[in-house]
Amino acid sequence: MTQPKSVFQQTRKHIKTGNLTFLTTQVAQWQKLTKLIQPLLPQPEKWQVVCYQYGVLTITGENQAMISQLGYLQTQYISKLTQLEGLQDLQKLQVRLRAGSYSDQSHVTTVTSLTPETQEMLRGAAGLVNDPKLSQALLRLASNKK
Repeated sequence: MTQPKSVFQQTRKHIKTGNLTFLTTQVAQWQKLTKLIQPLLPQPEKWQVVCYQYGVLTITGENQAMISQLGYLQTQYISKLTQLEGLQDLQKLQVRLRAGSYSDQSHVTTVTSLTPETQEMLRGAAGLVNDPKLSQALLRLASNKK
């Protein structure tokens, strides 16, 4: 078995930039690879390559169902992907969940204050609850205290 090669070790030409040039090149290559593999993977997910090292391709997606599907059918997708130039030594897919982008969370709304009717209902519920901690929490919520 051969010794693993350290991909992030400094070479003479990278000493001045602290490997920034090397890392920038790696990210650019992963972005190109993302564009190549995107049509071959389950749709309509937006897959993103985050690493390809030692025959392991690490990709991320935002949909847990698509990630699970890709994980279960890994063997079939590997056989498709190994036909691409540069992925002939692909042996394994690692698929991870990526946090959604902020633009996708536009449906999230923030309530700044409760209506007087809601506040009154919470106060009434606090009076009916036997648990003192829950009652106190309902009263805090009704008074909009954080």
